[in-house]
Amino acid sequence: MIIVFGSIGVDLVTRVAHIPHPGETVLCEGYIVVPGSKGANQAVAAARAGSSVVHVASCGNDGFAPLAVSTMKEAGVDLTHIASIDRPTAVALITVDDKAENAIVVASGANRATTVAQLERVGFGAGDTVVLQREIPDEATFAAVALAKARGARTVLNVAPAGPIPVETLQALDILIVNEHEALVVARAAGIEVADPEAAAQAINARFGCSAIVTLGPQGAVGWVDGVRRSVPALAITPVDTTAAGDSFTGAFAAALDQGMGFTTALARGAAAGSLACTRMGAQPSIPTKAEIDAATAGFAA
Repeated sequence: MIIVFGSIGVDLVTRVAHIPHPGETVLCEGYIVVPGSKGANQAVAAARAGSSVVHVASCGNDGFAPLAVSTMKEAGVDLTHIASIDRPTAVALITVDDKAENAIVVASGANRATTVAQLERVGFGAGDTVVLQREIPDEATFAAVALAKARGARTVLNVAPAGPIPVETLQALDILIVNEHEALVVARAAGIEVADPEAAAQAINARFGCSAIVTLGPQGAVGWVDGVRRSVPALAITPVDTTAAGDSFTGAFAAALDQGMGFTTALARGAAAGSLACTRMGAQPSIPTKAEIDAATAGFAA
């Protein structure tokens, strides 16, 4: 079982020729409103990749709430541990340009009220995986890593958005997932001075013992495990929207481990899922299914 402890919300997505500069107004044809937030995205990704998933989060009791949980519900995610509170449901304002790059502002709302006490009420332990991000309060996320370690569960922390991670959390963590920017932020905050994201992952693995994965966009992903380098390619695609690519990677990777696959195979399935997500617009609408990931990795040999 996978327990995703993190965020939930909706995305308001606009498509523009270019992302506005400070003080600039850019017009576009329209917008779409779809379920989103990193925690919910990763829950959908893990469920679509074939795992049993529980999402632990906080949502508002407003008009956005039913939409925020709709795709997770369709994917079969257990929603019984999502608290409904008197704060607005989180909204992410996403601008996507003609190069498929994005700029995102998140109004956190109810996500800021999530506490580790909600996770404590979930029955999980050895053999389960707890997946975390950084869109709820850090103190809750870091406490969740300690709780999961005490119960014998595997922990996967996707440091998105970027930020410093305490040394004691890195030491307790099983798997760290970062992109190129996030890798350097985490390393430097931990006192590791490197200029290269992969070197950062290697140093984090060596110093703290957690496996460290860097996602590299069209170059695939690299993971350092017990001092050994693992690398997998991305799919050859034409990107349309990179939103949720990282979440698709994290969810599919965690699902593969949950289903007993090896680390390198899980890495390849994560990279394939992230690539496939870039071929469709939106966050959760773009997340691939297990069948799509199976087909994309059919020729992969670990």
